[in-house]
Amino acid sequence: MFNEKIVDLAKSNSNFRQVLKTGKNSQVVVMSIPAGGEIGMETHDTVDQILVFVEGEGKAILGTEESVVGPEMLTYVLAGTKHNFINTGAGDLKLYTIYSPPQHADGTIHKTKEEADAAE
Repeated sequence: MFNEKIVDLAKSNSNFRQVLKTGKNSQVVVMSIPAGGEIGMETHDTVDQILVFVEGEGKAILGTEESVVGPEMLTYVLAGTKHNFINTGAGDLKLYTIYSPPQHADGTIHKTKEEADAAE
């Protein structure tokens, strides 16, 4: 069972990426992107991704469209969409994200983006 205060978990997370729970068809992950950092341009060919921002401010790039993201905002990235999220604020950009189907190995923790990039 996983029944947690997800916003609190996302706000207290200091890892670039931490997988919290993985099921057969979906996965819950928290992320913390440092000031000036980004997730990096990527495309998940067969995975939908929902991102909910809980702290900080940033920019979403989906295909050729750009928009602002911040607390209480949700971005839905359809499979096959090229996307990136950039921290434009002074503090960390914190969020939780749901992948369907799962994207990362269960229990994955990447302390930094560099560590995450090296693992892929």
